[in-house]
Amino acid sequence: MTTHTFTPTRYYTTMCTTEPALVIADGDTVVTTCVDAGGYDAHKARITPPGNPMTGPFFVQGAEPGDTLAVDLVRITPNRRWGWGRAALAPNVVDPDFVPALPVDADGGRPRAEWDVDMDAGTAILTSPQTSLGHYAFALAPMLGCFGVAPAEGQAISTATSAEHGGNMDYRGFVEGVTAYFPVFAPGALFFLGDAHAQQGDGEMVGTGIEISCNVEFRVRVQKGRRIGWPRGENDTHIFTLGNARPLDQAVQHATTEMVRWLQSEYALDALGAQTLMGQTVRYELGNMFDPAYTFVCKMEKRLLEGLPRT
Repeated sequence: MTTHTFTPTRYYTTMCTTEPALVIADGDTVVTTCVDAGGYDAHKARITPPGNPMTGPFFVQGAEPGDTLAVDLVRITPNRRWGWGRAALAPNVVDPDFVPALPVDADGGRPRAEWDVDMDAGTAILTSPQTSLGHYAFALAPMLGCFGVAPAEGQAISTATSAEHGGNMDYRGFVEGVTAYFPVFAPGALFFLGDAHAQQGDGEMVGTGIEISCNVEFRVRVQKGRRIGWPRGENDTHIFTLGNARPLDQAVQHATTEMVRWLQSEYALDALGAQTLMGQTVRYELGNMFDPAYTFVCKMEKRLLEGLPRT
């Protein structure tokens, strides 16, 4: 098991089957960097066009279609003091008759916010625009907004959206210490990552988080023959599944179906047992509500599964 230090020189705004940036082995760790959603690096220089530019892809030896790629998010650390984003709600998350009341800037566009991201203090302080919040300090919760693997059938899918392969899910639960699972569709899986946020509310309701460049450390593991349909994850307290689709009810259906499949295939629960448990204990969270595909998250507490046999 090797630790690789990788400095990206090229970025992608589609997730696709393409020449790998680095070949790594099952169990390896990678230490690398990601630019922000606008293509700005740690020095506040735009070094690549905007649109959630991705670092990678990383070819994982031994990963084949039908396997699962497990990605341990070891470290996500903002690497500059400047963050940016939007300051007003997106038009698609409010009632249509309320849209004219949304704030606009002097040019008639959506207002932009800027932040002082202080890792030592663990806060992001709003520096502009001037609002009734003043210099409000938000607690940092660094996360990855967009990451995943190459899609099936040689597709190239924009990093503005998401599907079975992952992509722009903007789920605030993808923080340090979490393991994400992706179905493998292409040889080597071809893992991409980027779009870090220093903080973000559920749904990414303004269309951004606090956009930041970052240093990332992750570890990969190939789970041979483990077939999953949609991205999954786990942390110390929960397992969770993600559905990416529009309309929102379809995203809910994907996430719910993936959870019941997980419980039945890996916890030895029959259909009625799994579904009865979910009916009384499942919790839902909203990932992305702004982009072309919405993300919905289905969560189950691990303590509820203690003592159940694993298959």
